[in-house]
Amino acid sequence: MENKALILFGPTSAGKTAASILLAKELGTGIISADSMQLYRLMDIGTGKPSPDELREVPHHLINAAWPHEQWSAGRFVSEASHIMEALAAAGKVPLIVGGTGLYMKALTRGLMGAPSADESLRNELLSREADLYGMLTEMDPETARLLAPSDTRRIIRAIEVQIKTKHAISELKRDLTAPLPYDFIKIGLTRDRAELYALIEERVDRMLSEGLVREVENVLAQEPPPSRTAMQAIGYKEIEGYLKGLYAYGEAVRLIKRNTRRYAKRQFTWFKKEENTVWVDVTGLKEGKEIYGKVKKALIAARPELFPA
Repeated sequence: MENKALILFGPTSAGKTAASILLAKELGTGIISADSMQLYRLMDIGTGKPSPDELREVPHHLINAAWPHEQWSAGRFVSEASHIMEALAAAGKVPLIVGGTGLYMKALTRGLMGAPSADESLRNELLSREADLYGMLTEMDPETARLLAPSDTRRIIRAIEVQIKTKHAISELKRDLTAPLPYDFIKIGLTRDRAELYALIEERVDRMLSEGLVREVENVLAQEPPPSRTAMQAIGYKEIEGYLKGLYAYGEAVRLIKRNTRRYAKRQFTWFKKEENTVWVDVTGLKEGKEIYGKVKKALIAARPELFPA
């Protein structure tokens, strides 16, 4: 019989952190973070990491797992997460994966394409070219180009990079996925009224700024070796970096962080809605962790009562 694993996902500011800690406590298990930016050390405020007290409440894995200059990928995440999941399952515990990075969830549950790791020198070369990168991708891989916005430079460059290095289109590689991990994945998705979520995002950004986000970005930028382009693409960090470089005023940086976070949440909604066999929990109107967890637990009991034996 397959071991069970829980995945709790939802858009940024939906209320995952407090609910996941209470769920992990009740199940006597640990949390595996599936957040592609919370894995970086020094990047605490802007990534919305659990507080030091929250991290002590239950074991957390893959938070503060890398320095900002290190390269990390979905493949490395699956490799690291699988070892942790095996250890938890061997101890009779149900692994709890929590986060908002859709690619990481997909890699665990549906497999991963065999694409090469990032090549920073090639990416820098592509960025330095005065060329129409979207037009280049359209010629190389029209199937992928149709799925991307012309402004999505990061994904466009990744698709071109994969094609150059493998001689295969990324759309072709996606049709030849590796096998998913051998678990019975139980997926719980948090959702909120969109207007309410956007208001919570604005509050969160204001709170991050008051807690010292600008100082945190300055500290990350001062590190040697310097942070990778991947790390500095995190929302909040790239906008504050632009402000620190004098590209625009502080108020404009704040506006951009809020706008880009809302856009990211919208993309997360779109991604997560494609996840099949998800237990959806609408937490509209709920802000306290206990309230959110209570609704999550009720939905889980209805869907998978074996998780909570009487």
